[in-house]
Formats: sequence, C-alpha cells, structure tokens
Amino acid sequence: MERAELLAYCLAKPGAWLDRPWDADEVVKVGSRIFAFLGPESGDRVGVKCGPTREIADEWLHRFPCDAVTSSHIGRFGWNSLRLTGAIDDDELYEAVDTSYEAVVAKLPKRDRPAAG
Repeated sequence: MERAELLAYCLAKPGAWLDRPWDADEVVKVGSRIFAFLGPESGDRVGVKCGPTREIADEWLHRFPCDAVTSSHIGRFGWNSLRLTGAIDDDELYEAVDTSYEAVVAKLPKRDRPAAG
C-alpha cells in the first residue's frame, strides 16, 4: 500500500485531522488523540492501536513476524508498527486503522466524539 493512500484513508474518518507534533513526523488525530502514527513522509509504516492489551496486539506479531513490531514507548498499551509494503494486505491495514480509530474515539469524552459520517 502507498503511504499517501493510507493517509487519505485515515483523514476520511469523521473528525480526523493531520498534525506534525515532532518535526517532520506526521500523525492523524481524532479530537486531541492520535490514532495513526505515520512518521516522516519517507516512512513505510503506520503505528496503530492493535488491541486493548499487549497480549491481543501480539497476535499481529505472530501473524506477520517480518512486518509487525511493538511500537516504541507505547507498545505496552497495545500499539504496533505495521509495514505498508510487506505481507500485510491492504484490507488488513485498513482494518487495523479502523480498530485504532474506534479504540481512540471510544476513550474520548462524549462531547469530543465526532458525529458518525
């Protein structure tokens, strides 16, 4: 999958917006919270919340040992970094973004949640 295609998919989510909180690293947020870490424009990975626990998120590591790794610093909370150009097919990458978005929206205060699109 092309990075630009995944970025467009992320930005199409209700309430999603692009931010660059660390130099050239791009993230996509809903409300004030990140649901996709895309890194620099040259990057080929997306960091997403793959499960409510590390154990559930580890399923990605077992299925895609060459293309999924635990995210630095926040991995213990169920975040993984998934390669866009590896064995993970596009539908599964979209599903991972959907799961991350839904998990982050569910944690927002109700007043800050976007209306369904």
